[in-house]
Amino acid sequence: MFEKPITSEEDYYTNENEEGYRVFTEKYHLKRGYCCKSGCKHCPFGYDKKTDSMKR
Repeated sequence: MFEKPITSEEDYYTNENEEGYRVFTEKYHLKRGYCCKSGCKHCPFGYDKKTDSMKR
């Protein structure tokens, strides 16, 4: 399975307060189509890393 390439601004932004990590947007997560269970800030799938469960 080949994923679409990540495009800046639409898919992620750089978080300057956390050492320049890429923060993926909700739009990118939806385009990817599945939850990676990493506890992403903008996860549209409702994953809770603390309980390892989906909220939605």
